Amino acid sequence: MFKVMLRDNMSPVAKEILEATGRIEVVVDNDKAANSPDRLAEIIGDFHGLGLRSGTKVTGAVLAKAENLKVIGRAGIGVDNIAVSDATRSGVVVMNAPGGNTVTTAEHALSLMLSLARNIPQGTASLREGRWEKKQLTGVEISGKTLGVIGLGHIGRVVAQRAIGLRMKVIAADPFVTKAAASALEVELTELTELLARSDFITLHVPRMQETVNMIDADAISRMKPGVRIVNCSRGEVVDLSALTDALDSGQVAGAALDVFPGEPPDPDLPILKHPKAIFTPHLGAATGEAQVNVARMIAEQMAAYLIDGVIANAVNFPSVSPEVMESIRPHLGLAEKMGSLMGQLLTRTHDITITYSGSVADLDTRPLTHAVLKGFLEAFSDTAVNYVNAPALAADKGIHVKETISGAKADFTGLIQVKLEDREESPDEVWGTIYEGKYPRLVRIGDIYMDAIPEGSMIIIQNIDKPGVIGNVGSALGRHDINIGRFQLGRRGDRAICMVNIDTPADETVLEEIRTLPNILSARQVRLG
Repeated sequence: MFKVMLRDNMSPVAKEILEATGRIEVVVDNDKAANSPDRLAEIIGDFHGLGLRSGTKVTGAVLAKAENLKVIGRAGIGVDNIAVSDATRSGVVVMNAPGGNTVTTAEHALSLMLSLARNIPQGTASLREGRWEKKQLTGVEISGKTLGVIGLGHIGRVVAQRAIGLRMKVIAADPFVTKAAASALEVELTELTELLARSDFITLHVPRMQETVNMIDADAISRMKPGVRIVNCSRGEVVDLSALTDALDSGQVAGAALDVFPGEPPDPDLPILKHPKAIFTPHLGAATGEAQVNVARMIAEQMAAYLIDGVIANAVNFPSVSPEVMESIRPHLGLAEKMGSLMGQLLTRTHDITITYSGSVADLDTRPLTHAVLKGFLEAFSDTAVNYVNAPALAADKGIHVKETISGAKADFTGLIQVKLEDREESPDEVWGTIYEGKYPRLVRIGDIYMDAIPEGSMIIIQNIDKPGVIGNVGSALGRHDINIGRFQLGRRGDRAICMVNIDTPADETVLEEIRTLPNILSARQVRLG
């Protein structure tokens, strides 16, 4: 039975979905005191899953105490309240729910833009104070104006589509979107500097990253069209509020609408909060009933799928794999992990790794397979718990460079995975593996010698000179120690051979040493492949 904590007043639908599996116990903890990392660290240890919104902070210190944690589910898009890199090194999947609140947030950005254009909040406040300021609150039309969308992701695309329907000219800046993709939306893709210069309205839809913090600063504002109006429904850190306040004072910026702030809630004495040309909402971008139900349902279904079936969807620190894709790669996943484990157990020092996929395997999503190779490889000599999530990060920490290639060359096998250790002087330096009949894993080459070996259980790998008597001598030695041979595979090339011996019970070092002293034996190593 898995145990999951849900926080931040997540929609009850999440609890219903998780409990309906019959395999997940749910604890709903909306105590704001536990939003503190110190308090959360005290109670996180028993949980396998943590579902949250933006209120709870998951730091490295929290993760250090989360010894059973497997997955963090963010009911929404942004994960800046989660130490993702620490989670990755701890082997914890961090997943979000993109799309669940896309329309809601896009609609809020457009609502703020319209409110800004027509001074609706100021007019409401004016009337409530008994004033009739019709001339002072004259607005501008949006029809025919140019809207600059910075960040053409899920939300930015919806904003663009709706704005086109409002007869606006839409341009966008996003280094990760092609001109063809933008053109399909009837959006002109431009460089950021050109967007700043041409836009009457600018709306921000970027994640919080090192590159986006304070991207709208004094310099960026100076490049904007005089009288521009700015809307920010992305992340508070994206806009330098001091520079924005100065620009509102000077008239360079005619108005600003903010739904997010660098610190939330913001300090009431923040100067921009008192500026008459600025309007605000308290992070309401995703705050509709429909959106909260949508993201809660998405994240609960994703967390359940991972905990119960190992299916990863919408992860920010692991390749997302659909159930259908997982089914197709599952046999190769186990093979890849055992191949990595085999090479790791033969090491005397670390090496860079090249993984090559060819044939039918090359048509699959190979990213999880690379993670599997690294997991098996690192587990062989690492004192840190390794899983599919943290394996690449741990490899990088050890200075191991990983190269993944897809080969179009015709292979002797329908599908082939090749794992090669670079700059390894001793043999074997590589292993090849394939899947027979869709489900049977085989090792088909060790070093430069072809063979047909089943990668399972305890195996003794023997390198020898190809002369008569080796098989009989090895069999007799194992028999003397009451070790039964399950399978004996031999491959040879020239005057050299490799024996891969599946044994029913592990051999101790005494047995291995005896085998090494037999005639024509060059080396004997034991590996364990589950």
